[in-house]
Amino acid sequence: MSDKKKKTITRRQFITNTSIAAVGSTFFLASPTAIFSQSPGDKKSTVVLIRNKEVLDANGTPQSSIVLEMLDTAVTTLTGKNDPVEGWKTFIKPTDIVGIKTNVWTALPTTSQVEEALKKRVMDVGVKESDISISDRGVLQDPVFKKATALINARPMRTHHWAGVGTLIKNFIMFVPDPYNYHDDACADLGKIWHLPHVKDKNRLNVLVMFTPQFHNVGPHGFSPRHVWKYYGMLVGFDPVAVDSIGVQIIQAQRKIYFGEDRPLNPPPKHILMADTRYHLGTADPNKIDLIKIGYDQDLLI
Repeated sequence: MSDKKKKTITRRQFITNTSIAAVGSTFFLASPTAIFSQSPGDKKSTVVLIRNKEVLDANGTPQSSIVLEMLDTAVTTLTGKNDPVEGWKTFIKPTDIVGIKTNVWTALPTTSQVEEALKKRVMDVGVKESDISISDRGVLQDPVFKKATALINARPMRTHHWAGVGTLIKNFIMFVPDPYNYHDDACADLGKIWHLPHVKDKNRLNVLVMFTPQFHNVGPHGFSPRHVWKYYGMLVGFDPVAVDSIGVQIIQAQRKIYFGEDRPLNPPPKHILMADTRYHLGTADPNKIDLIKIGYDQDLLI
């Protein structure tokens, strides 16, 4: 183990199995997303928030070794395995054909460092490189995605003109030939896509990249450096709805700091709630999510 890695590990502060119920049902009261706390059922989902201030260099470029270390910590935490590859083996088999669904929006992409870390661990499990593909807008034409048995979902967190926020749930919109038809009603029916035959039950892991999330935008493709900040984190989990729900809380908290008042997302990210209550993809209710926080703990916002 390198001295750099030892240094990083010793600075981690593990906050185990912290329920976010204390902030859950009240956090969204300033916006329509208060209804998140009304989702049915009793099952809890686990989400790992992993942060490391060294993940970005002086130029804001993600550092590959730190990205991989963060991902490994998240996976071992989720799976209870000491070795990251053994952790991956609990949800990826050597015989799987794996599509890594990324996001290539120029202003704020998933990043090649995250993509390569995911690909490395899939290959370490024993999946052949020829049976792995990383794609976004070309997933319907990609030969690997066409026969994929497992999908990994990775994208950055950002506000969105039609959906309120661009989320893991929304990241699967490219699995339909007519994504524009899912923009109505604040993209409420995005969860329907997850039940299509070429997607249903194939999602294995969700990574919401929060190195520099976007908390505000103007217009369909709006981006300004003023509306991103260095959060140095990733949210990782098996439940995409739960991961997205946590991501929204962090975005809302940053908006309050920036604007000096509660300023709800507009439109509200109702597709997250609908993914829970209408499409049963996971839990959106903050009271039913166990959040495990690992690493850099300043300005957590949650």
